[in-house]
Amino acid sequence: MAGKKQRIPPNQRVILKFPVLHVGSIPKFDPKTWDFMVEGLVKNPVRLTYEEFLKLPKVVSVSDFHCVTGWSKLDNRWEGVAFKTVSDLVKPLKEARYVTVVAEEDYTTS
Repeated sequence: MAGKKQRIPPNQRVILKFPVLHVGSIPKFDPKTWDFMVEGLVKNPVRLTYEEFLKLPKVVSVSDFHCVTGWSKLDNRWEGVAFKTVSDLVKPLKEARYVTVVAEEDYTTS
């Protein structure tokens, strides 16, 4: 494995605690109303309840996180549903090129 210094991009600093990153208010979580939808240029649009989403296969990976604001957090353990699992479920059409995620309070990222 590469040394710690080699893992840090130029002008980044290592932090030990992952900061809380959130835009807007933190909504109250209600598993009865939570859903996960994929629509658009896909062969099989889906809408999963929280219970259905939890049944999807999960993966665990460890990787570094480098933020554009200048900090790096090393050896983060991530657990969740892989994008490939979702992609295999919805079957994107050939003309699909991008994904936009829409979250609470209409927060989007692509």
